[in-house]
Amino acid sequence: MGDGGTERYVRQAVPVDPDSDAQAAETVRQLRALATPEGAAALTRAAALLDAGADPVAGLTRLRAEVGADLAGPAWGIARQRLKARTTFGSDADRLLFTSDTLEQAGRPELAARRAARLLAGGADSVADLGCASGTDTIALARAGARVLAVDVDPVARELTALNVEALGVADDVWVVAGDAVELVAAARGGEVAGCGAAVLDPARRAGGHRRLDPDRWSPPWSTVAALLEKVPTSVVKVAPGLDHDRVPAGVEAEWVSVGGSIVEALLWGPAVATTWRRAALVRNGVVHELTADADPGHAATGPVRGWLHEPDPALIRSGLMSLVAADLGATLVDGTIAYLSSDGPADSPWVSSYRVDEVLPFNLKKLRALLRARGVGRVVVKKRGSPIEPEQLARQLRTDARGTATVVVTRVAGAPTVLVCDVTA
Repeated sequence: MGDGGTERYVRQAVPVDPDSDAQAAETVRQLRALATPEGAAALTRAAALLDAGADPVAGLTRLRAEVGADLAGPAWGIARQRLKARTTFGSDADRLLFTSDTLEQAGRPELAARRAARLLAGGADSVADLGCASGTDTIALARAGARVLAVDVDPVARELTALNVEALGVADDVWVVAGDAVELVAAARGGEVAGCGAAVLDPARRAGGHRRLDPDRWSPPWSTVAALLEKVPTSVVKVAPGLDHDRVPAGVEAEWVSVGGSIVEALLWGPAVATTWRRAALVRNGVVHELTADADPGHAATGPVRGWLHEPDPALIRSGLMSLVAADLGATLVDGTIAYLSSDGPADSPWVSSYRVDEVLPFNLKKLRALLRARGVGRVVVKKRGSPIEPEQLARQLRTDARGTATVVVTRVAGAPTVLVCDVTA
């Protein structure tokens, strides 16, 4: 990314909605006010009130009296977002600025650092962050040693990014500019976009509070995603975890990452970064476990329910690599359409959670109640796959005064609705 060269690649977005522009301008004004010493003091006071458990109405009223109406509302809103962000961003949360939308879009910093390290491992030193939102990816890239061009059409996103990189001490390596990812990718040449040798893209996949399931309706749309991966080989794109595998271009690596049993991101790695066909990754106790395949390993075999049931990690399921773990465990699927495995023994594997199978019976609420009563079970955790039942409702229906516990799994076995009663304790 050449010094002073950004004007050749980036141009100011043209306003199209006066009301939206006025709202964005007001938000930018508020953010700049919070960046002043007076604004910082208002944020500190708002955080103290929230930490003390102040009632929202009373707390905001008190804050207005102390710092003035102009600062109180914005400070209260940002302080609330910081409070939510602490579990994810730790001590950085109290220096960062988020709106509710950008906090929802922001990824975990440890995963952003992992992405940045991998993207830069081949020697790229300049990265275009196409759609910088609040700048969390920009910060991770700068901390990893890159010079970053942070691009967004949204003036609020640009202001958040500029303030956040300054707050975390990486502003010297970041240029925040207005630009449209669609236009920049269309103009990409020679493996570069906006003068940078690498790129990160995180398309917006929500609108009006609803998820956009169709990749062609993302912003920017799928056509831009595919073009970036083709034109800029050193690139990574965040995509929806449910992306159809048929969408993944040839030569691109698809990866699914889970934390705490939930998929937190899905990634497409450009050809210069890709090292395999599919990758599953899970983070447990700070350790990253990975499983890869250079080609489709096919489906796991099916078989009867045996002594142990294994619930695969969702990243393993979405990556299509479950047959690899099944082979390692000597396990089979209980049904060809259901992601439960079964084997003769427990599994020492990060990729599955294991349950001892105590009873197997056709799904029948009356018979299930009678069985649990006979086993002295009064509290259950209900899991389900391939069944329309509501786990919380069924758990309430099965609750009694008995002291025993169990895990009840409602699923299909060889196509038939079935209940597996697991891990019974008296």
